[in-house]
This record gives sequence, C-alpha cells and structure tokens, in this order.
Amino acid sequence: MFPAFTEVGRVELTLYTDALITHGKVRTRQHRVTDILNLAEQPFLILEDVTVEEYGDRGGPIRADFAQINLDSVLFAVANNPVEPSPELRTPKQPAPAIVSVPPFRITGTIHLMAGEATIREALNELDARFIPVTDATFWSDHLGEGRQSALLLAVNHKRTQILAQHREVDPWAGLGGTAPGHDATLAVNEWGEPVPGDVPPATG
Repeated sequence: MFPAFTEVGRVELTLYTDALITHGKVRTRQHRVTDILNLAEQPFLILEDVTVEEYGDRGGPIRADFAQINLDSVLFAVANNPVEPSPELRTPKQPAPAIVSVPPFRITGTIHLMAGEATIREALNELDARFIPVTDATFWSDHLGEGRQSALLLAVNHKRTQILAQHREVDPWAGLGGTAPGHDATLAVNEWGEPVPGDVPPATG
C-alpha cells in the first residue's frame, strides 16, 4: 500500500451547487479531488472550517465548524491545492479540448480520455466516472452573474453535465457570402452546437 493513502490529511475544496458556494477542508486519505469525490464511502462529504455563500449574496458568508454536503447536489468541485498523481497510478490518457455545460454554469478546458481508443466517440464512451476532471479550466455563469474564473483542475458531476469534446469554432457568416467585411466573426459554439452570439459591427457603406 502506498504511504500517501495511509495518512489522513486535510484537503481544501470549493464545492458549487445550484444555490451555494461552499469552501472548506475535508479529512481524507486521498490527495486528488476526483479520488476524494469518486471514492467517497458515503453519499456526502463532511467539511471542516466551512464558509458558505449564496450566489449574488451581499449579506456576507455563513461560517460553520462542520457541514455535510450531499454529493448529488454538487455541480462541480474546485481543488485549491492540486496534486500530481503518483507515477505508479498514472493511466495513459489523451487530452481533448471540451466545453462542459453544467447548468447554470459553463466550463471550458481539457478533458482526459482513455488512450488507445480508435475514435473520440469510443473514448467518450469510456468516460463514465461519477466526477470527471477538467484541467486548465475556465468557468462562469451568465445567468447567475458569476464572472469567469480559472482553475488548474475541477471535477464536474457527470450526471449533471453535457460534454462537447473537440469543439471547434465556427463562422456564423458561413453560407451567407463569407465573413462580414472588416470583421472576424469566428465564434465558439455553445453547448447545443449553436454559434455563441457576439458583437457584430454595424454595416458600412
């Protein structure tokens, strides 16, 4: 047994649910946020030194010594102290850029698919863990007024997500005579595969 899994430590986590942002520390033998969530023996986590905020709340956070967080309610978790996996536990993966929709949030970053699969379709079929890691991530919610934030690693609740792998940017003017004059209108697709609206300059001439 590896020493890293025999000692109980405290790992900082920030958990996002539909209504709350909860920050605290969890006692665990695991070091990686995905292992903490996927290998949890109970359907909840007990956090210590807890701070809880509501989205858009201007009244200040609630503080508590302990809190029980239902894992089914967690949209995604952000690791504040990411840890590299041990070489003995590293599984070969192939990175793929992705957009992850976990309403009311949207996440962009890199997902890691099983290496050796013939196609991305087959690799996505193997992506079946309860919480999926996204690295070099950016997350935000226009609906909640939550601005863009960056995270080296976050773990999203697979049951709550739609994942677009190898997403590409599209030109909304394609098929309409090309790109608007003097304007690069290349935009990213959203989680439904539609162009994301942007600022289009007024017509000239």
